[in-house]
Amino acid sequence: MTNRWLHIVGIGEDGLDGLAPATRATVEAAEIIIGGDRHHKLSAAVTAARVAWPSPFDALIDTLLSHKGKRVVVLATGDPLWYSVGARIGRAINPEEITYHPQLSAFQLAAARMGWSLPDVETLTVHGRPVAQVIPAIQPGNKLLILTTGAETPAEICTFLMDRGYGGSQVTVIAAMAGPSEERFDGTAKDWAHSVPAFNTMAVHCIARPDATVLSRTPGLPDSAFDHDGTMTKQEVRATTLAKLMPMRDALLWDIGTGCGSVAIEWMRAAPEARAIGLEKRADRRALAAANAQTLGTPKLEIIDGQAPDDLVNLPAPDAVFIGGGLSEETFAKVWSALKPFGRLVANAVTLESEALLIDLHARHGGDLVKIMVNRAEPVGPKTGWRALMPVTQWSLMKR
Repeated sequence: MTNRWLHIVGIGEDGLDGLAPATRATVEAAEIIIGGDRHHKLSAAVTAARVAWPSPFDALIDTLLSHKGKRVVVLATGDPLWYSVGARIGRAINPEEITYHPQLSAFQLAAARMGWSLPDVETLTVHGRPVAQVIPAIQPGNKLLILTTGAETPAEICTFLMDRGYGGSQVTVIAAMAGPSEERFDGTAKDWAHSVPAFNTMAVHCIARPDATVLSRTPGLPDSAFDHDGTMTKQEVRATTLAKLMPMRDALLWDIGTGCGSVAIEWMRAAPEARAIGLEKRADRRALAAANAQTLGTPKLEIIDGQAPDDLVNLPAPDAVFIGGGLSEETFAKVWSALKPFGRLVANAVTLESEALLIDLHARHGGDLVKIMVNRAEPVGPKTGWRALMPVTQWSLMKR
């Protein structure tokens, strides 16, 4: 049996007194304790060598491995495997060498304070992450529990709410939960003026005005949700495109010819932790994509100055690829080679030349070939008529 030399212990505001007896004994027997200043203060009674979180934080794994062979304890807040350091460590060190000791998480404590059932709540973190990531969760009636990144985060989230027509949302911030100095602050997004401690958890009940922005995370946002120059994958085609791309948790999309970023942004909104790299040669369109990513809550969209096929190098292997521009035999060959097993490829064409290439690729490689024709009702003088968008030929296939 592998020696479990590393213990990752969740600790709360009640410190050692809140730990189960066996977990407390593990901490008290440690030779090395690694954690933040707050964690060391909560366990100050234990005599062990103390190590602070390394800087940069990515050096943590090397720090841990340098102490292998000793009794090592990492202290984390609450449940180490729920938006915490335990998951990162478990991906880098053999899980059979690790013992996890969970404590009640901030989500569980906050839900209990609010009287909310956790299955009915969306749990989010912006701790050490871009705060704009909460934006896709702002929807009528949603209840959110958010691990914040500091004292300023609640006000920033309240601004997001107000800007989208949710100023009446009920907001609660709870600090130092389950400790002797626990504090609670209540208000609404539009009148939020509290100064709160840096270490806090935020609860939001989203309440929408009649004119509030309502955007689904199911692909097919209206074109008006994006700043664009007219050249973009239109709403109806985009919804079909994303359905074929199949967004999945933590999956990576290459969006070739990303334009204003509409496909990549909807991909990231549609699945937890989904990632995307947008390749775009025009600076003005890269600027549009970056602005749209921030506004629509996908600030981690990576945008690269480049074009296919020349710049499809040194990129992490994708789970899906969308070719909205730069279609060629060479582009297809490169992305097909790079795609992971079960990877999805979707290519859209509007010109006769590109359509001819897709027909040829379909004949040689299979997959699905469809023509998408969309008509939208628009004014025709005092009446209404159908106006056709340019037809789109779409080829899609999965790598087996």
